[in-house]
Amino acid sequence: MAATQSDRKNKIFLFLFAAIVVGLALYFYASHFDFTLPTGKHRNWQKLPILALASLLGYLATRFLNAALFDFAFRIRKRYEAPTLVRNIFTLLAFAILFLLLFKGVYNDYDLGALFTTSALFGVIIGLALQDTLGNFFAGISLHADRPFQVGDVIVVTQQKLTGVVESITWRAIKIRTFQNHIVLVSNSLAAREAIEVAPRDNLNARLAFFSTIYTDSPAKTIHVVRESVRDADNVSDKITPIVRIRALGDSAIDWEIKYWLDDYAKYNDTDALVRQRVWYALRRNGLTFAFPTRTLHIERNVPVRPITAQDQIADRLSAVDVFSPLSTDELRQLAKATAGHVFAPGETLIRAGDEGSSMFVVHNGRVAVQVPDRAGPRTVAELTEGNFFGEMALFTGEPRTANVVALEETEVLEIGHAAMKHLFETNPSLAESISWTIAERQADLAKGSASAQPSIQETAGLLSSIKRFFGLH
Repeated sequence: MAATQSDRKNKIFLFLFAAIVVGLALYFYASHFDFTLPTGKHRNWQKLPILALASLLGYLATRFLNAALFDFAFRIRKRYEAPTLVRNIFTLLAFAILFLLLFKGVYNDYDLGALFTTSALFGVIIGLALQDTLGNFFAGISLHADRPFQVGDVIVVTQQKLTGVVESITWRAIKIRTFQNHIVLVSNSLAAREAIEVAPRDNLNARLAFFSTIYTDSPAKTIHVVRESVRDADNVSDKITPIVRIRALGDSAIDWEIKYWLDDYAKYNDTDALVRQRVWYALRRNGLTFAFPTRTLHIERNVPVRPITAQDQIADRLSAVDVFSPLSTDELRQLAKATAGHVFAPGETLIRAGDEGSSMFVVHNGRVAVQVPDRAGPRTVAELTEGNFFGEMALFTGEPRTANVVALEETEVLEIGHAAMKHLFETNPSLAESISWTIAERQADLAKGSASAQPSIQETAGLLSSIKRFFGLH
């Protein structure tokens, strides 16, 4: 910004300096030669140097006035750059008027009235021949003066059904690049007559997405699930929380509307697609159902929900988790029966640091990243693949989450909840002691980086006490 201000000052001083030099040259010419306007046969030719120097001085003075008015006065008052077309018209008109005055002063024996009459006649002829061109020209002046949009804005020309990004605004047309990467020129006269929808580049512009759910789904749960899934999507602004609201109560469905704001509106097509994808995954993961037409015939019957994987496969997966190594085969099957499966889209956050929780997760398919908050942004400290687990301290002691876990690809996880573990502890109280020892041993291994590290008795006892207190065991 400082460099730009300096350039403006340099330009003004340059025009001022040039005007002074030309003025001195004109003064030198007048001082050393007979400045009395010559008469006789060659008087018109002898007047040309005076007219040329005076015209050059007038041009430089006009450019100096242009820079002073538009680079400083206009910019300070309006806080944006003056349109180039307006500046050029000002310079042209000011110089034309000044030149005519100089011409009349030097060639005072010429009658300019005849010239104006002839010019007016030619002006009428040219105006009739160039109606469309002049219409575009004056419409361009109006667009530059009003500034309804600027380069970089996304506009929609409603009657033409044209949407794109403004690349330039000239005296003749508006250059628009569509989202199919085509270049379209819309004449200024057409743009002046059309209704144009503008999404300013430096503004938070909103988008709407729609979906429907069945009436048996909880509206409160739907709002929470969808809002959380949309707010983490790329290009969705974190300055305004997305709004999820009921749009209508239809014949066979609850119709929903999602309103979200974009950081870069030019990418709204990709963002809309990503939002719809996130909603699909979120509804499936949380047991919510999209509505479908039921006008003709709909037979309701109780169909058992098919689990993501068979219980035996889930039990085999859990048996490989060292935290559950003290469990018997029957206990593993009971735990597998109470386990919930979830599918996350790439880039979705499974858990966040600081959130409360009472469950742990086992990666069944896919891959996740463990991230910790940092000044420069989230920092990845580990990647977990099939068979790895996280969140065990929240399950057994209720501690808040200590890291963010983000899906790196489409990932299926198994969630073991508080109620399932409490049932096992109540039927087999000795499990609490065995599991507390296993967790303490794992924490000691992670802390010392050794497979043979042993936890202290105090650590194990403290962990056992936390487990009993959290599950209400005696």
